[in-house]
Amino acid sequence: MTSNKRWLLPDGIDELLPERAKAVENTRRQLLDECARWGFQFVIPPLVEFTDSLLVGLGADLDVITCKFADRLSGRTLGVRADITPQVARIDAHSLGEEGITRLCYAGSTLHSAPQSPMDSRSPIQLGAEIYGCASASADLEIIDLMLALVAQATGSEGAITLDVGHVGVYEALLSQLDTGDDLSAEVFDALQRKSLPDLRASVAELPHSLAQTLMALTDLHGSIEVLAKARALVAESPAALAAIAEVEAVVAAVSREHPEVAIYIDLAELRGFQYHTGLVFAAYLPGHGSAVAKGGRYDNVGGVFGRARPATGFACDLKALADASDPISVRPRYIALPADLDPELAAEVVRLRQQGCVVIRSHDGQHDARCGEFLVKRGSKWVCEPLA
Repeated sequence: MTSNKRWLLPDGIDELLPERAKAVENTRRQLLDECARWGFQFVIPPLVEFTDSLLVGLGADLDVITCKFADRLSGRTLGVRADITPQVARIDAHSLGEEGITRLCYAGSTLHSAPQSPMDSRSPIQLGAEIYGCASASADLEIIDLMLALVAQATGSEGAITLDVGHVGVYEALLSQLDTGDDLSAEVFDALQRKSLPDLRASVAELPHSLAQTLMALTDLHGSIEVLAKARALVAESPAALAAIAEVEAVVAAVSREHPEVAIYIDLAELRGFQYHTGLVFAAYLPGHGSAVAKGGRYDNVGGVFGRARPATGFACDLKALADASDPISVRPRYIALPADLDPELAAEVVRLRQQGCVVIRSHDGQHDARCGEFLVKRGSKWVCEPLA
Protein backbone atom coordinates (compact mmCIF):
# COMPACT_ATOMS: atom_id res chain seq x y z
CA MET A 1 0.00 0.00 0.00
CA THR A 2 1.38 3.40 -0.94
CA SER A 3 1.96 5.91 1.86
CA ASN A 4 -1.00 8.09 0.78
CA LYS A 5 -3.39 5.16 1.28
CA ARG A 6 -2.32 4.13 4.78
CA TRP A 7 -5.41 5.79 6.27
CA LEU A 8 -7.79 3.42 4.47
CA LEU A 9 -9.83 1.04 6.65
CA PRO A 10 -11.04 -2.41 5.54
CA ASP A 11 -14.46 -2.52 3.88
CA GLY A 12 -17.20 -2.57 6.49
CA ILE A 13 -14.90 -1.36 9.29
CA ASP A 14 -15.42 2.17 10.56
CA GLU A 15 -14.10 4.52 13.21
CA LEU A 16 -16.21 6.82 15.36
CA LEU A 17 -15.20 10.48 15.25
CA PRO A 18 -16.04 12.74 18.23
CA GLU A 19 -19.68 13.61 17.53
CA ARG A 20 -20.73 10.08 16.54
CA ALA A 21 -18.64 8.53 19.32
CA LYS A 22 -20.39 10.81 21.80
CA ALA A 23 -23.82 9.78 20.48
CA VAL A 24 -22.96 6.07 20.68
CA GLU A 25 -21.54 6.36 24.19
CA ASN A 26 -24.49 8.41 25.43
CA THR A 27 -26.85 5.80 24.01
CA ARG A 28 -24.85 2.98 25.62
CA ARG A 29 -24.96 4.59 29.06
CA GLN A 30 -28.63 5.46 28.77
CA LEU A 31 -29.70 1.97 27.71
CA LEU A 32 -27.54 0.06 30.20
CA ASP A 33 -28.90 2.24 33.00
CA GLU A 34 -32.42 1.38 31.85
CA CYS A 35 -31.56 -2.34 31.79
CA ALA A 36 -30.31 -2.02 35.37
CA ARG A 37 -33.61 -0.42 36.38
CA TRP A 38 -35.37 -3.52 35.00
CA GLY A 39 -33.20 -5.79 37.17
CA PHE A 40 -30.64 -6.92 34.55
CA GLN A 41 -27.08 -7.41 35.81
CA PHE A 42 -24.19 -6.16 33.66
CA VAL A 43 -21.49 -8.58 32.45
CA ILE A 44 -18.43 -8.07 30.22
CA PRO A 45 -17.49 -11.22 28.24
CA PRO A 46 -14.00 -11.41 26.67
CA LEU A 47 -13.41 -10.14 23.14
CA VAL A 48 -11.58 -13.38 22.23
CA GLU A 49 -12.23 -17.01 23.23
CA PHE A 50 -11.21 -20.47 22.13
CA THR A 51 -13.45 -21.45 19.24
CA ASP A 52 -14.16 -24.71 21.10
CA SER A 53 -16.35 -22.73 23.51
CA LEU A 54 -17.21 -19.74 21.33
CA LEU A 55 -18.86 -21.70 18.52
CA VAL A 56 -19.67 -25.19 19.79
CA GLY A 57 -23.20 -26.31 18.94
CA LEU A 58 -24.25 -22.95 17.47
CA GLY A 59 -24.61 -23.62 13.74
CA ALA A 60 -22.47 -23.05 10.69
CA ASP A 61 -23.71 -19.52 10.02
CA LEU A 62 -22.02 -18.07 13.12
CA ASP A 63 -18.88 -20.08 12.40
CA VAL A 64 -18.60 -18.59 8.91
CA ILE A 65 -18.64 -14.95 10.05
CA THR A 66 -16.24 -15.48 12.99
CA CYS A 67 -12.66 -14.26 12.47
CA LYS A 68 -10.20 -16.89 13.72
CA PHE A 69 -6.47 -17.05 14.39
CA ALA A 70 -3.95 -19.32 16.12
CA ASP A 71 -3.07 -18.72 19.76
CA ARG A 72 0.74 -18.65 20.04
CA LEU A 73 0.61 -19.69 23.70
CA SER A 74 -1.63 -22.75 23.45
CA GLY A 75 -1.56 -23.63 19.76
CA ARG A 76 -5.36 -23.72 19.78
CA THR A 77 -7.66 -21.67 17.57
CA LEU A 78 -9.04 -18.43 18.95
CA GLY A 79 -12.06 -16.54 17.62
CA VAL A 80 -13.00 -12.88 17.85
CA ARG A 81 -16.64 -12.86 18.92
CA ALA A 82 -19.16 -12.16 16.16
CA ASP A 83 -22.09 -12.38 18.58
CA ILE A 84 -22.05 -11.88 22.35
CA THR A 85 -25.24 -13.83 23.13
CA PRO A 86 -23.56 -17.30 23.22
CA GLN A 87 -20.88 -15.91 25.54
CA VAL A 88 -23.53 -14.68 27.97
CA ALA A 89 -25.20 -18.11 27.79
CA ARG A 90 -21.85 -19.62 28.81
CA ILE A 91 -21.60 -17.17 31.72
CA ASP A 92 -25.08 -18.15 32.91
CA ALA A 93 -24.46 -21.88 32.51
CA HIS A 94 -20.88 -22.16 33.76
CA SER A 95 -19.51 -19.03 35.43
CA LEU A 96 -22.59 -18.07 37.46
CA GLY A 97 -24.59 -21.29 37.76
CA GLU A 98 -27.43 -19.56 39.62
CA GLU A 99 -30.72 -21.26 40.35
CA GLY A 100 -33.99 -19.71 39.26
CA ILE A 101 -34.31 -16.84 36.79
CA THR A 102 -31.19 -14.87 35.85
CA ARG A 103 -31.25 -11.55 33.98
CA LEU A 104 -28.03 -10.38 32.31
CA CYS A 105 -27.15 -7.46 30.02
CA TYR A 106 -23.98 -6.48 28.17
CA ALA A 107 -22.40 -4.11 25.66
CA GLY A 108 -19.25 -4.56 23.61
CA SER A 109 -17.56 -4.64 20.22
CA THR A 110 -17.95 -7.56 17.82
CA LEU A 111 -16.30 -8.44 14.51
CA HIS A 112 -17.73 -10.14 11.40
CA SER A 113 -15.62 -11.66 8.64
CA ALA A 114 -18.21 -10.31 6.17
CA PRO A 115 -21.26 -8.04 6.48
CA GLN A 116 -24.53 -9.89 7.13
CA SER A 117 -26.30 -7.66 4.60
CA PRO A 118 -24.90 -5.16 2.05
CA MET A 119 -25.41 -2.11 4.29
CA ASP A 120 -24.35 -3.69 7.59
CA SER A 121 -21.15 -2.91 9.46
CA ARG A 122 -18.58 -5.65 10.03
CA SER A 123 -17.80 -4.19 13.46
CA PRO A 124 -21.10 -3.70 15.32
CA ILE A 125 -21.09 -2.55 18.93
CA GLN A 126 -23.61 -4.98 20.36
CA LEU A 127 -25.85 -4.23 23.36
CA GLY A 128 -28.35 -6.77 24.58
CA ALA A 129 -30.22 -8.40 27.42
CA GLU A 130 -31.01 -12.04 28.19
CA ILE A 131 -33.32 -13.96 30.55
CA TYR A 132 -32.30 -17.49 31.61
CA GLY A 133 -34.28 -20.09 33.50
CA CYS A 134 -37.82 -19.28 32.31
CA ALA A 135 -39.53 -21.25 29.54
CA SER A 136 -42.76 -19.25 29.77
CA ALA A 137 -43.87 -16.85 27.05
CA SER A 138 -43.96 -14.20 29.80
CA ALA A 139 -40.16 -14.06 29.61
CA ASP A 140 -40.33 -13.45 25.85
CA LEU A 141 -42.84 -10.66 26.52
CA GLU A 142 -40.56 -9.08 29.13
CA ILE A 143 -37.67 -9.11 26.66
CA ILE A 144 -39.85 -7.61 23.92
CA ASP A 145 -41.10 -4.95 26.36
CA LEU A 146 -37.52 -4.06 27.27
CA MET A 147 -36.39 -4.00 23.62
CA LEU A 148 -39.24 -1.66 22.67
CA ALA A 149 -38.55 0.54 25.70
CA LEU A 150 -34.85 0.87 24.81
CA VAL A 151 -35.50 1.62 21.13
CA ALA A 152 -38.15 4.21 22.09
CA GLN A 153 -35.84 5.75 24.68
CA ALA A 154 -32.95 6.01 22.24
CA THR A 155 -35.00 7.37 19.34
CA GLY A 156 -37.57 9.39 21.27
CA SER A 157 -40.64 7.81 19.66
CA GLU A 158 -42.38 4.49 20.38
CA GLY A 159 -44.99 5.22 17.72
CA ALA A 160 -42.43 4.95 14.91
CA ILE A 161 -41.48 1.36 15.77
CA THR A 162 -42.61 -1.68 13.79
CA LEU A 163 -42.30 -5.01 15.60
CA ASP A 164 -41.73 -7.97 13.30
CA VAL A 165 -42.73 -11.32 14.89
CA GLY A 166 -42.12 -14.89 13.70
CA HIS A 167 -41.50 -18.37 15.09
CA VAL A 168 -38.91 -20.88 13.88
CA GLY A 169 -41.07 -23.65 15.36
CA VAL A 170 -43.37 -23.56 12.33
CA TYR A 171 -40.49 -24.30 9.96
CA GLU A 172 -38.96 -26.89 12.31
CA ALA A 173 -42.28 -28.71 12.76
CA LEU A 174 -42.71 -29.03 9.00
CA LEU A 175 -39.18 -30.21 8.31
CA SER A 176 -39.28 -32.72 11.17
CA GLN A 177 -41.92 -34.73 9.30
CA LEU A 178 -39.14 -36.62 7.54
CA ASP A 179 -35.40 -37.15 7.77
CA THR A 180 -33.98 -34.66 5.28
CA GLY A 181 -30.38 -34.67 6.50
CA ASP A 182 -28.40 -31.74 7.84
CA ASP A 183 -27.23 -30.46 4.44
CA LEU A 184 -30.71 -30.17 2.93
CA SER A 185 -32.11 -28.66 6.13
CA ALA A 186 -29.35 -26.04 6.03
CA GLU A 187 -30.12 -25.28 2.38
CA VAL A 188 -33.83 -24.80 3.06
CA PHE A 189 -33.11 -22.70 6.14
CA ASP A 190 -30.67 -20.49 4.26
CA ALA A 191 -33.06 -19.97 1.33
CA LEU A 192 -35.92 -19.03 3.66
CA GLN A 193 -33.67 -16.77 5.69
CA ARG A 194 -32.60 -14.92 2.53
CA LYS A 195 -36.16 -14.92 1.13
CA SER A 196 -34.78 -16.40 -2.09
CA LEU A 197 -37.67 -18.14 -3.86
CA PRO A 198 -35.52 -19.63 -6.70
CA ASP A 199 -33.09 -21.18 -4.20
CA LEU A 200 -35.94 -22.41 -2.00
CA ARG A 201 -37.68 -23.99 -4.99
CA ALA A 202 -34.47 -25.80 -5.92
CA SER A 203 -33.88 -26.93 -2.32
CA VAL A 204 -37.34 -28.48 -1.86
CA ALA A 205 -37.52 -30.06 -5.32
CA GLU A 206 -36.73 -33.55 -4.00
CA LEU A 207 -39.05 -33.36 -1.01
CA PRO A 208 -42.55 -34.87 -1.04
CA HIS A 209 -44.82 -32.63 -3.07
CA SER A 210 -47.14 -31.63 -0.20
CA LEU A 211 -44.26 -30.69 2.10
CA ALA A 212 -42.48 -28.78 -0.67
CA GLN A 213 -45.65 -26.84 -1.44
CA THR A 214 -46.17 -26.04 2.25
CA LEU A 215 -42.60 -24.77 2.65
CA MET A 216 -42.99 -22.62 -0.47
CA ALA A 217 -46.30 -21.29 0.89
CA LEU A 218 -44.53 -20.17 4.08
CA THR A 219 -43.02 -17.30 2.13
CA ASP A 220 -46.50 -15.80 1.68
CA LEU A 221 -47.40 -15.95 5.36
CA HIS A 222 -46.54 -12.39 6.28
CA GLY A 223 -48.61 -9.32 7.07
CA SER A 224 -51.28 -8.52 9.64
CA ILE A 225 -52.91 -10.76 12.25
CA GLU A 226 -55.10 -12.33 9.54
CA VAL A 227 -52.02 -14.25 8.36
CA LEU A 228 -52.35 -16.56 11.37
CA ALA A 229 -55.67 -17.96 10.15
CA LYS A 230 -54.09 -18.83 6.79
CA ALA A 231 -51.17 -20.41 8.61
CA ARG A 232 -53.44 -22.64 10.69
CA ALA A 233 -55.15 -23.92 7.54
CA LEU A 234 -51.78 -24.58 5.92
CA VAL A 235 -50.31 -26.61 8.81
CA ALA A 236 -53.55 -28.09 10.18
CA GLU A 237 -52.02 -31.58 10.42
CA SER A 238 -49.00 -30.50 12.47
CA PRO A 239 -49.71 -30.03 16.21
CA ALA A 240 -46.24 -28.59 16.81
CA ALA A 241 -46.68 -25.96 14.09
CA LEU A 242 -50.13 -25.07 15.43
CA ALA A 243 -48.67 -24.65 18.92
CA ALA A 244 -46.04 -22.25 17.53
CA ILE A 245 -48.73 -20.22 15.75
CA ALA A 246 -50.76 -20.05 18.97
CA GLU A 247 -47.69 -18.71 20.77
CA VAL A 248 -47.24 -16.00 18.14
CA GLU A 249 -50.91 -15.07 18.46
CA ALA A 250 -50.68 -14.78 22.26
CA VAL A 251 -47.56 -12.61 22.10
CA VAL A 252 -49.02 -10.35 19.40
CA ALA A 253 -52.19 -9.88 21.47
CA ALA A 254 -50.16 -8.95 24.57
CA VAL A 255 -47.91 -6.52 22.69
CA SER A 256 -50.92 -4.89 21.01
CA ARG A 257 -52.52 -4.44 24.40
CA GLU A 258 -49.44 -3.02 26.13
CA HIS A 259 -47.96 -1.06 23.21
CA PRO A 260 -50.85 0.18 21.05
CA GLU A 261 -48.58 2.70 19.31
CA VAL A 262 -46.31 -0.04 17.95
CA ALA A 263 -47.13 -1.44 14.50
CA ILE A 264 -46.97 -5.26 14.37
CA TYR A 265 -45.96 -7.29 11.33
CA ILE A 266 -46.12 -11.10 11.30
CA ASP A 267 -43.73 -13.17 9.19
CA LEU A 268 -43.83 -16.93 9.72
CA ALA A 269 -41.04 -17.50 7.20
CA GLU A 270 -38.74 -15.19 9.14
CA LEU A 271 -35.76 -17.18 10.43
CA ARG A 272 -34.03 -14.12 11.74
CA GLY A 273 -30.59 -14.13 13.29
CA PHE A 274 -28.43 -17.17 13.85
CA GLN A 275 -29.37 -20.83 13.70
CA TYR A 276 -29.33 -21.27 17.47
CA HIS A 277 -32.84 -19.78 17.81
CA THR A 278 -35.47 -22.34 18.82
CA GLY A 279 -38.79 -20.51 19.11
CA LEU A 280 -40.22 -17.01 18.92
CA VAL A 281 -38.12 -14.50 16.94
CA PHE A 282 -38.70 -10.76 16.74
CA ALA A 283 -37.16 -7.51 15.54
CA ALA A 284 -37.72 -3.76 15.79
CA TYR A 285 -37.67 -1.59 12.66
CA LEU A 286 -37.70 2.18 12.23
CA PRO A 287 -38.83 4.23 9.21
CA GLY A 288 -35.99 4.87 6.78
CA HIS A 289 -33.86 1.99 8.07
CA GLY A 290 -33.84 -1.12 5.91
CA SER A 291 -32.27 -3.32 8.58
CA ALA A 292 -33.65 -4.06 12.04
CA VAL A 293 -32.28 -1.79 14.77
CA ALA A 294 -32.80 -4.57 17.35
CA LYS A 295 -33.62 -8.26 17.08
CA GLY A 296 -33.83 -11.36 19.23
CA GLY A 297 -35.70 -14.48 20.13
CA ARG A 298 -35.75 -17.66 22.16
CA TYR A 299 -32.70 -19.94 22.14
CA ASP A 300 -33.35 -22.65 24.72
CA ASN A 301 -30.60 -25.04 25.87
CA VAL A 302 -27.60 -23.31 24.23
CA GLY A 303 -25.92 -23.58 27.63
CA GLY A 304 -26.22 -27.38 27.43
CA VAL A 305 -22.78 -27.63 25.81
CA PHE A 306 -21.38 -26.10 29.00
CA GLY A 307 -23.15 -28.68 31.17
CA ARG A 308 -26.29 -26.72 32.04
CA ALA A 309 -29.16 -26.55 29.57
CA ARG A 310 -31.50 -23.66 30.42
CA PRO A 311 -34.45 -21.93 28.74
CA ALA A 312 -33.26 -18.61 27.35
CA THR A 313 -34.62 -15.59 25.51
CA GLY A 314 -33.05 -12.25 24.68
CA PHE A 315 -32.35 -9.53 22.15
CA ALA A 316 -29.46 -7.47 20.86
CA CYS A 317 -29.01 -4.22 18.97
CA ASP A 318 -26.14 -2.52 17.18
CA LEU A 319 -25.43 0.62 19.19
CA LYS A 320 -23.98 2.43 16.19
CA ALA A 321 -27.12 1.83 14.12
CA LEU A 322 -29.37 2.77 17.02
CA ALA A 323 -27.42 5.95 17.78
CA ASP A 324 -27.59 6.93 14.11
CA ALA A 325 -31.37 6.53 14.26
CA SER A 326 -31.62 8.62 17.42
CA ASP A 327 -32.73 12.22 17.63
CA PRO A 328 -29.65 14.43 18.08
CA ILE A 329 -29.33 16.06 21.48
CA SER A 330 -30.27 19.72 21.00
CA VAL A 331 -29.00 20.99 24.36
CA ARG A 332 -25.40 22.12 23.95
CA PRO A 333 -23.36 22.53 27.14
CA ARG A 334 -21.44 25.69 27.91
CA TYR A 335 -17.83 25.47 26.73
CA ILE A 336 -15.53 27.58 28.89
CA ALA A 337 -11.81 28.20 28.48
CA LEU A 338 -9.52 28.77 31.46
CA PRO A 339 -5.85 29.68 31.97
CA ALA A 340 -3.32 26.87 32.08
CA ASP A 341 -2.12 27.85 35.57
CA LEU A 342 -4.69 27.09 38.28
CA ASP A 343 -4.67 28.74 41.68
CA PRO A 344 -6.83 27.18 44.45
CA GLU A 345 -9.73 29.61 43.89
CA LEU A 346 -9.75 28.94 40.14
CA ALA A 347 -9.53 25.17 40.69
CA ALA A 348 -12.56 25.32 43.00
CA GLU A 349 -14.55 27.33 40.42
CA VAL A 350 -13.66 24.82 37.71
CA VAL A 351 -14.95 21.96 39.88
CA ARG A 352 -18.19 23.88 40.51
CA LEU A 353 -18.74 24.60 36.81
CA ARG A 354 -18.07 21.00 35.79
CA GLN A 355 -20.50 19.74 38.43
CA GLN A 356 -23.12 21.99 36.79
CA GLY A 357 -22.53 20.27 33.44
CA CYS A 358 -20.23 22.85 31.85
CA VAL A 359 -17.28 21.78 29.72
CA VAL A 360 -14.19 23.58 31.03
CA ILE A 361 -11.01 23.29 28.92
CA ARG A 362 -7.53 24.60 29.67
CA SER A 363 -5.91 26.97 27.20
CA HIS A 364 -2.22 26.44 26.46
CA ASP A 365 0.11 29.04 24.95
CA GLY A 366 -2.84 31.41 24.60
CA GLN A 367 -4.74 29.00 22.33
CA HIS A 368 -8.37 28.43 23.25
CA ASP A 369 -10.34 25.37 22.20
CA ALA A 370 -12.47 26.38 19.19
CA ARG A 371 -15.66 25.22 20.93
CA CYS A 372 -15.28 27.66 23.80
CA GLY A 373 -17.44 30.77 23.83
CA GLU A 374 -16.42 31.97 27.30
CA PHE A 375 -13.21 32.48 29.26
CA LEU A 376 -12.59 32.45 32.99
CA VAL A 377 -10.98 35.68 34.16
CA LYS A 378 -10.32 37.04 37.64
CA ARG A 379 -12.25 40.19 38.58
CA GLY A 380 -11.23 41.38 42.02
CA SER A 381 -11.29 38.32 44.27
CA LYS A 382 -13.59 36.21 42.07
CA TRP A 383 -13.23 34.19 38.93
CA VAL A 384 -16.02 34.92 36.43
CA CYS A 385 -16.94 33.81 32.92
CA GLU A 386 -16.78 36.39 30.17
CA PRO A 387 -17.46 36.05 26.44
CA LEU A 388 -14.43 35.38 24.30
CA ALA A 389 -13.71 38.16 21.85
